Amino acid sequence: MSYCRDMASPAERYAAARRRDAERRTHLATFTDGIGFELDPFQVQACQALEAGRGVLVAAPTGAGKTVVGEFAVHLALVTGRKAFYTTPIKALSNQKYTELVARHGAASVGLLTGDNTVNGDAPVVVMTTEVLRNMLYAGSSTLAGLGYVVMDEVHYLADRFRGAVWEEVIIHLPSDVLVASLSATVSNAEEFGAWLDTVRGDTEIVVSEHRPVPLWQHLAVGTRLYDLFTDPAGDPLEGDEGSLVPGAIVNPELVALARQQVRADRLTRGPGRDRRRGPVRGPRPGTPGRAQVLEVLDAAGLLPAITFIFSRAGCDAAVQQCMAWGIKLTTPEEQREIRRRVEERCADIPSADLAVLGYWEWLDGLEHGLAAHHAGLLPTFKETVEHLFAAGLVKAVFATETLALGVNMPARSVVLEKLVKWNGQAHVDITPGEYTQLTGRAGRRGIDVEGHAVVLWTPGTDPEAVAGLASRRTFPLRSSFRPTYNMAVNLVEQVGRQPARDILETSFAQFQADRAVVGLAKRIRTQQEALAGYREAMTCHLGDFAEYHRLRQEVSEREKDMSRATQVQRRAEAAASLEGLKPGDVIRLPGGRRAGFAVVLDPGAPRGFEGPQPRILTADRQVKLLTAADVTTAVERIARVKVPKDFNWRSPHARRDLASSLRNALAEIGGGEPLPGRGRARSGAADDERLVELRAALRAHPCHGCADREEHARWAQREEKLARETRALAKRVESRTATIARTFDHVCDVLTTLGYLTPDGSAVTDQGRLLRRIYAETDLLVAQCVRHGAWRTLDGPGLAAVVSSLVHEARREEVGQSARLPRGTDEAMAATVRLWSELTDLEEAHHVPLTREPDAGLAWAVHRWARGHRLDEVLRDADLSAGDFVRRCKQLVDLLDQIAEAAGDDPLRAVARDALDSVRRGVVAYSSVG
Repeated sequence: MSYCRDMASPAERYAAARRRDAERRTHLATFTDGIGFELDPFQVQACQALEAGRGVLVAAPTGAGKTVVGEFAVHLALVTGRKAFYTTPIKALSNQKYTELVARHGAASVGLLTGDNTVNGDAPVVVMTTEVLRNMLYAGSSTLAGLGYVVMDEVHYLADRFRGAVWEEVIIHLPSDVLVASLSATVSNAEEFGAWLDTVRGDTEIVVSEHRPVPLWQHLAVGTRLYDLFTDPAGDPLEGDEGSLVPGAIVNPELVALARQQVRADRLTRGPGRDRRRGPVRGPRPGTPGRAQVLEVLDAAGLLPAITFIFSRAGCDAAVQQCMAWGIKLTTPEEQREIRRRVEERCADIPSADLAVLGYWEWLDGLEHGLAAHHAGLLPTFKETVEHLFAAGLVKAVFATETLALGVNMPARSVVLEKLVKWNGQAHVDITPGEYTQLTGRAGRRGIDVEGHAVVLWTPGTDPEAVAGLASRRTFPLRSSFRPTYNMAVNLVEQVGRQPARDILETSFAQFQADRAVVGLAKRIRTQQEALAGYREAMTCHLGDFAEYHRLRQEVSEREKDMSRATQVQRRAEAAASLEGLKPGDVIRLPGGRRAGFAVVLDPGAPRGFEGPQPRILTADRQVKLLTAADVTTAVERIARVKVPKDFNWRSPHARRDLASSLRNALAEIGGGEPLPGRGRARSGAADDERLVELRAALRAHPCHGCADREEHARWAQREEKLARETRALAKRVESRTATIARTFDHVCDVLTTLGYLTPDGSAVTDQGRLLRRIYAETDLLVAQCVRHGAWRTLDGPGLAAVVSSLVHEARREEVGQSARLPRGTDEAMAATVRLWSELTDLEEAHHVPLTREPDAGLAWAVHRWARGHRLDEVLRDADLSAGDFVRRCKQLVDLLDQIAEAAGDDPLRAVARDALDSVRRGVVAYSSVG
């Protein structure tokens, strides 16, 4: 190799030196020098694409370091004199990213916009929630001037059914010269998403990495023992997320044996008495370890810190208490002192009077033990402090709901899953492979851990093969949840006009996915249409139009079936009617069915509703039976009478024998049984049906009726008819999918036109529509209707806060049924709000638009008291709500009140909304930095 270099010409050596020098002068080289570690190949590829002026989609596992690409976009903006916006799905992640970027670039260069926090908003680098950027785009904010790069962190959030549309709106509406760096979890359809980005944003490079920089090992915890999930045939453990991909890899045979052992034990436990007497099942029975036991096992194995995912807020809080009661303490005295110091520093702004009601002392006690819960019900300041202490290595065990896995950068050495089933709001469902990957992806801290560990707790019914399937299948398809909203509609119509807005919406990822499905359907339709042409050619007859002849045959067949069905119905009706009016001693002929033959009626039976009577009869062979309409196909015929003794006992064999003899004698006298007068047999109506007679005559008269190949032509005609029916169904599916988003937009615009937010022809926005442009809430149109119709005109600040809370509050499942007590003076305004909602949903239903959510006054009383200045303990006691939920709802309420104030313009409502906003934003609501 060195010889080859020595043989290079001077010109070649000079060119190589120039290339090396150029590489050293790239922005990427400067960036890499500044971060102090070598980039992975996927990071290099994505960064080079950005520097070359292309957008990128980076799909990589949690913890793989894809945010480095976003940080390089920030670096490019700063060195080229342009702006960069770094967007995240949640305020907590925005705050976290803001802190990181300030540490790197300085406070003067970085700003923060999260709706309730505004810091240095004109900085060259601004971190914000995606909703803030969407609102800026619609408002045409001057802050967008000079924007060069937008980082969309956690872009797979566009699948979120409540907020996902925001990501697509931003991607579609950003100026074409802005480069977008989209950072996503590993998704199985990254190429499809990248192809859409390429369509709407221009040249976009797709960078996919499935490699975890920190290997992940999968375990099942059975009792107090950790079993490796995957092994090779020799029994040696295999790396978890690659285990099933290694040739010869198998699920740990010990786990398979334990599962079989449990199945046998359960079967014997539930079985009949004789099985239970066989004695106990030999061998250990697998058990579910307790939460404290799991921590002890992990601690002993050096696998802390750990995050345990529990799909319940109450379960997370209970887990901390259980571990403390067990005596778990994971911290040293020095760590305890440092924890207390940091907690007191971070919670210094919380009024001391509120600490007890917030559960501060119990929470702090848990932290000093190295334990914490993490869920949406926590006070935001508490939740942020837990994240800080865990990242600092001071808290060693966190019990969290799945929301922790959706954005907050909080990795651990181990992740524990208590169950593989969760409540989705409607039912308990198995978690998906994608959710499993997202949750366990937190295990393994890059630069700290050499490996991560995922632990699933053994529970009754655990199937190791199923767990292995979850661990090895990385199927997480990204599905658009995009749909036009009222606010989106008025903003688009105002900016570009009705038809261009319609065209823009057809570029959404939702329509892109629908159209891709349509491509396959359309191909099938074309193939089937070609086949249809061949079938029609094969059924061609030289004597005439065979398609016409086939239609006649079909009509004859359908008419005959109709007549047959009608006759059958008539016969069954006659059969049921013939059972009525029978008397004891009637000799009857049973014309068919299960009871064919002759019998004498013992008891006519009482009518039984639609079923009619059920006579008791004695047959000629001395059998006593109950006769129902189902036993006969046509009418029962009365043919004679015999005397039935009054004291006849049908249970007596002797009495049955004598009466059967009388029956046979009666039949002999009438020569085998002729019907009595007035009872005839049902006659088929086909021979008398004029239409059927006409069709049969037309069929015989048709030229093709005499064709020697008539039946061969008919077989092709039948195939053509069946395939044509299938093709029509496919065409309907294509029609239903094509332009679905645009059609929904039309329906939304129809509602807006009816209510006067768009002009009568729907082509322009009215003054009322401009009011709606400023309302971004989920209940946007209802808010606008209430403002417009003066529903809240009589309210003061606290009253307005109380009523408007019904538009942001939505009771969680366990809260359903709590009292919706209303403060005095708000009843009329609340009734007006509900009345407008009812009228709106009637209109939405008529126009086939998804219905606006009903107002929920469950928080109104608590909000009113809070806005009146009551103490937090009083408010929470009356609200039956956690502090975190209350603060989060209040922050949402503050955001909506701010929008109402802006939308109200010169109306007196503006001042009232500002007063309401100020009265709510106090105490813990004001001091909490995270929403």
